[in-house]
Amino acid sequence: MIKFVDFKREFREVLGEIRETVDRVLESGWYILGEEVKKFEEEFLKYTGTKYAVSVNSGSDALYLAIKALGIGKGDEVITVSHTFISTVDAIVRNGAKPVFIDIEPSTYCIDVSKIEEKITKKTKAILPVHLYGHPADMDPIIELAEEYKLFVVEDACQAHGAEYRGKKVGSIGDIGCFSFYPVKNLGAYGDGGMIVTNNEELAEKLGMLRNYGQSRKYCHDFVGVNSRLDEIQAAILRVKLKHLDEWNERRRRIVELYNELLKDTNVIRPVEKEWAKHVYHLYVVRCKDRNKLQQYLSRKGIQTLIHYPIPVHKQKAYLNLGFNVDLPVTERICNEILSLPMHPWLNNDEILSVVEGVKNAIG
Repeated sequence: MIKFVDFKREFREVLGEIRETVDRVLESGWYILGEEVKKFEEEFLKYTGTKYAVSVNSGSDALYLAIKALGIGKGDEVITVSHTFISTVDAIVRNGAKPVFIDIEPSTYCIDVSKIEEKITKKTKAILPVHLYGHPADMDPIIELAEEYKLFVVEDACQAHGAEYRGKKVGSIGDIGCFSFYPVKNLGAYGDGGMIVTNNEELAEKLGMLRNYGQSRKYCHDFVGVNSRLDEIQAAILRVKLKHLDEWNERRRRIVELYNELLKDTNVIRPVEKEWAKHVYHLYVVRCKDRNKLQQYLSRKGIQTLIHYPIPVHKQKAYLNLGFNVDLPVTERICNEILSLPMHPWLNNDEILSVVEGVKNAIG
């Protein structure tokens, strides 16, 4: 069996460090909002090149609280994409705002910036680009539009830890950047976790209160907040893994070089990396007309694959009552063609060769 991800291999590499750090937390007797969280936030803001970092209990809450902190709610609109994980759109809807969908660029699968301006109205309050699969969205045109129309920019960087846009870490470019530490991510916890980064002190203070019941100090609640705190054990684990993130991302990039070379003469469309981007390949996503045939063949050969994502958000049952009437031809086409092949830093050459052989045998 060639696994899509392999947590056991990762754990074996950092086993000693992880056990030592977990023991340290358990012996401290402090498990919520302690020194490990504080130090992890400090280390993560340095890594991303931002001034402030506020940890939360998931990437979904990072997005939700980012929208909330900006004061976006009922009657407001947020421009984003439909080809993303559901939490991107969920964050908008849970705040009472309306998502306005833009089609995606067919090579990177990120938001098509050429289509944003026509969707801006007096109700538009923010643009929410997704750095999908580990490739950055084209941020300069987004920032220019945001400045012209006085809009916020919230970066969904939940799949792009360490990715760069023109030399800047994603998450550091807009008003707020949001990250997930779900276990499968390039930087993953052993449970749920998330982070919000910003260069705005006022926003950081508000976010710190929002994640902790709206408290300004113990038992003093300035506004209605939530319980969304990263626990000490997860923060300690993430501190260990953050030290390895760049190395693990480089391993992903080397794996992709081999994948791309071996698949160049096949009938699959391989992922691209724009000249202004550093792709960190959270996922290795190919496209082909016979996607279902390919996936079924690989499954029979013991090769795990996934589809990210088979149904765009605007066609999900949960959102049909919002009455979306949008024309997203690229989004809808690629949902029938994309397939995510095994991708993690511990894939070996023999496994990659087996995956490629399976692709070639299935579709040529």
